[in-house]
Amino acid sequence: MTISRAEKDLEDFEVVFAALSHEARRKVLVVLLGRGGQMTAGQIVERFNCSWPTMTRHLGILEKAGLISVEKVGRERHYILNNERLQRVVGDWLNFFK
Repeated sequence: MTISRAEKDLEDFEVVFAALSHEARRKVLVVLLGRGGQMTAGQIVERFNCSWPTMTRHLGILEKAGLISVEKVGRERHYILNNERLQRVVGDWLNFFK
């Protein structure tokens, strides 16, 4: 079964807006943007009042939504903002209302 472009767009909207539904995940994206688009997991956790497992869950949801990517550098994980995907998906959704 082939998925149409509209169905793919709807799937993108659902996964991105679900990721954006939590305040901490929105804040992670803003912090990443403010820090040049890339931070280590430790740097991110230091800025939030939550446990490692909780932040790991939030980062996993953002990664699954394609809003961040992760790169292993030695023993560290670097999280990189995917600003283009955020702008594209949210922009496409807003375009429906023009």
